[in-house]
Amino acid sequence: MIKFTFYLFSLVLIFAASRVITVKNPVHAALFLVLTFFSSAAIWLLLQAEFLAMVLILVYVGAVMVLFLFVLMMLNINFDTLREGFVRHLPLAIFVGLVILAEMVLVVGAWDHAMPTEVAAGSNTAALGSILYTEYVYPFEIAAAILLVAMIAAIALTMRPHTRAKYQKPEQQVKVRREDRLRIIKMDAETKD
Repeated sequence: MIKFTFYLFSLVLIFAASRVITVKNPVHAALFLVLTFFSSAAIWLLLQAEFLAMVLILVYVGAVMVLFLFVLMMLNINFDTLREGFVRHLPLAIFVGLVILAEMVLVVGAWDHAMPTEVAAGSNTAALGSILYTEYVYPFEIAAAILLVAMIAAIALTMRPHTRAKYQKPEQQVKVRREDRLRIIKMDAETKD
């Protein structure tokens, strides 16, 4: 039963991944990418990597893909201009794809498929946390500091004041008096000749 489920999710994963690069609409491609992530998470659950499966769903599907879909739907993309150079760049794309395929075959061929004979006590999440917070605590903290600096830099770049933008100043609007805005002029009436 597990082998059948693995092959079923693998076929769905291959189908969805191929549709990501072959579908013409970017929103549909993003939705197929969500299906790819869910299929990968299901395969990781079958391999008893619960933490990686949950992180994939929470981070990529829950945050990154929602943001990506939001940006895609908010942008006014002209799909005709995106498809103009497809045939011209097809040989280069096929070459790069074949190079990536050859690298993956070399990596999988050199990989030792032997499973460890002894399984550590507890879940893999506990083992990952134990290693992360003992042996790799300094790289983990450095990565956290780098991400914090990147987040602050992104906020600072987006919050930069624009020179062309005009802003209202409520504190000045409240202090305005009638005499500052309205001036009554008394003039003699005009007469017709």
